[in-house]
Amino acid sequence: MRLLPEKVIVCSHYEAPTPSRLKLSFGVELHEPFQSDLWPGHTGAFIRRPADAEQGQVEALPGIFGLLPFWAKDRKLSRHTYNARSETVAEKPSFRDAWKRGRHCIIPASAIYEPDWRSGKAVPVRISRADGDVMGIAGLWESWQDATGQIVHSYTMLTLNADAHPLMRNFHRPDDEKRMVVILPKGLYPDWLNASPANSRQFIRQFPAEHLRIG
Repeated sequence: MRLLPEKVIVCSHYEAPTPSRLKLSFGVELHEPFQSDLWPGHTGAFIRRPADAEQGQVEALPGIFGLLPFWAKDRKLSRHTYNARSETVAEKPSFRDAWKRGRHCIIPASAIYEPDWRSGKAVPVRISRADGDVMGIAGLWESWQDATGQIVHSYTMLTLNADAHPLMRNFHRPDDEKRMVVILPKGLYPDWLNASPANSRQFIRQFPAEHLRIG
């Protein structure tokens, strides 16, 4: 099925780091279980600044990969809300409340997967940081209450245009817009988690191709 540009699938599959690598890279521990091979609807780890936290304090939580706004009827919506386009995130019903509230998070990823269509069929390609460190992907988080009253956390990855990116322009169908997730430089992790909604867009930047590798 031909996808419209608004629905271009960017990162729907990624690897989460082990708990030990999560602690080494971000200084946080997560004792609750989370999956390492992540697809929309799966439970992964995300990092946020706790409410009323002291300066620099962060926490890791398990959450559904795919944002669940307060009005979601069930968890199935997460299959469609794992990516948030930075150009429209402030207006889209699924994301605008989290964006307005500045609910920033970081999604730790050892690698992401994107489809290479240059051969005429989709070939999954593993992409990681060139230095071997864990990626910190900019995202938004939400709290949602299911039918039983349980509070469920969820998250989405922010994306931006990659038509001119030396590496990421090679993925997805030939006629589709090229997209990539917002990978944060490590030095900006605290700034992103603490940024006000008014300053959120200054973090929407392409990660340099030379700092990424295939494999």
